[in-house]
Amino acid sequence: MKLSDYVADFLARQGIRHVFAITGGASLHLIESLANHPDIDYVCPHHEQAGAMAADGYARVTGNLGAAMATSGPGGTNMITGICCAWYDSVPVLYITGQVSTFRFKGSTGVRQMGFQETDIVDICRSITKYAVTVTDPKSIRYELEKAVWIAKDGRPGPVLLDIPDNVQREEIEPTEMEGFSPAPVAPAAIADTLSAAVATCLEWIKQAERPVVILGWGVHLAKAEREALTFVEHLALPVNPTWGAADILPETHPLRCGTFGTHGTRFGNFAIQNADLVISIGSRLDTHMIGSPFSNFCRGGRKVMVDIDAAEINKFSTFDLHIDLPIVADAKAFFVEAIRQSTNQEARDIASWRARINDWKSRYAAIQPGYFQSNTLNPYVFIKALSDATMEDEIIFADTGCGVAWMSQAFQFKTGQRFYSAFNNTPMGHGLPAAIGACLALNRKRIICVSGDGGLMMNIQELSTVLYHKLPVKIFVLNNHGYSMIQQTQDQWLNSKYEASSVAGGLGFPDFPKLAEVLGFNTLSIHSNQEADSEIKAFLDAPGPGFCNVELRPEERVIPQVKYGRPIEDPEPLLPRKEFLANMVVEPLDVCRTL
Repeated sequence: MKLSDYVADFLARQGIRHVFAITGGASLHLIESLANHPDIDYVCPHHEQAGAMAADGYARVTGNLGAAMATSGPGGTNMITGICCAWYDSVPVLYITGQVSTFRFKGSTGVRQMGFQETDIVDICRSITKYAVTVTDPKSIRYELEKAVWIAKDGRPGPVLLDIPDNVQREEIEPTEMEGFSPAPVAPAAIADTLSAAVATCLEWIKQAERPVVILGWGVHLAKAEREALTFVEHLALPVNPTWGAADILPETHPLRCGTFGTHGTRFGNFAIQNADLVISIGSRLDTHMIGSPFSNFCRGGRKVMVDIDAAEINKFSTFDLHIDLPIVADAKAFFVEAIRQSTNQEARDIASWRARINDWKSRYAAIQPGYFQSNTLNPYVFIKALSDATMEDEIIFADTGCGVAWMSQAFQFKTGQRFYSAFNNTPMGHGLPAAIGACLALNRKRIICVSGDGGLMMNIQELSTVLYHKLPVKIFVLNNHGYSMIQQTQDQWLNSKYEASSVAGGLGFPDFPKLAEVLGFNTLSIHSNQEADSEIKAFLDAPGPGFCNVELRPEERVIPQVKYGRPIEDPEPLLPRKEFLANMVVEPLDVCRTL
């Protein structure tokens, strides 16, 4: 059989039903083979970046492999931002690029390029993939595909890249004669013994703690350990602070749920973390947005336990001045299983006063303040509340970066079974829409909600045509504040509110989004007030087919609170230049939030 046919069949056998592909001279045979395979379809985005991001979204919602394909040269380089999203969020995606024929390789000639569109994509992507290789021997294709997929899923997941030259794609091969890949065996007994001892110490510290909290991160989802996480925290009655990547892990109504935390988190979430005497972080790398600055101020005075499958994520704090009292290198599910086993007869400590204090903070410093509803315009927090009220329990929501993901993480009131996705760590503008497309196809055209900023939409606005071509029920909400508000908020803090390159006056040009969406053929809606948000979102969501909603916001709307870099994260005062935003904010006295 032709090698490209083998590649298509291999992808289908991995359970992949859609490959996001843009054609080109060096990928023609690969795409032709996809077209001829009965169990797989190719989907054509209008930019390779969008294809890479769609494959990322596909993998996130399935928990399985995603796949994207591009030609050589600009095809491969255009995928890089999407590859980075999968790399930093540990998402298993197989990226395949075509390459010029091997007899056109520049080799050691010293020239920059020999073959037309020849680019060494493997070297370019080596630092943002778990494995990257150019397949020059047709007989190695089985080995390289099996190895790449195993590496993508093993341990901490991530993207892999196979670069396949044009002449190699056309080679005839005999699959039964090819060598396969077999991973080296591991020694589970030693790992289990180490984990058992560490878990025993952690449980002993829980017995001693008066103000414990558990941080649950994106790694809990990656480990498919949501059920075990819930069993663990409920059995020991431990308050939970989710990261953005796990904001959906407990519904808003769960008595153990506390808020998101960090520089763009909730006040009450930060109060809980900063006043805890024990923080157990599971499946979170505790990035700088989570722990703030200086790093040593995070959970000052409390014990810190960190469970992560990647030892490097724990060890980094020896350089960055944050002491982890109990480092546990383990898969999140393995940790929970062992902790549940050992704590079967362990009763939850009575921490009623601590939980009451957290609930008091949640009540007094709620992300959605009563005063927000009194505006005649549209407050972003009121919009988020209206959107969460209108959604169903099994809703899938994608948020682009910027203020949108921060507002959603602070204020969206998740229901049981809902899932929330974003490119949490690479955070490029433009990820939300193509990722939502990938998710919609992966889930058999299930309704997907996409919340994007106007700036984010512009980065991949061409994919509106992809939504319409495939008639996908993707409901797009564009937070239209006529600029890059997250950047403007930083300019408020550091540059005296001079909005260079972040506003219309500062050089940005935007189309009339409602007119554009209507011309393209979307079912459209525009909302301009709190009252419209409350009354019209449900009907918009329930209408069949694609939908485009223009959410008209004032340019001066901001994320509240946001901690300025260099300030201790427990300081709740939002550093915003306009007094009108502070009028409805209740600020905890500093002595109260720093000490109990």
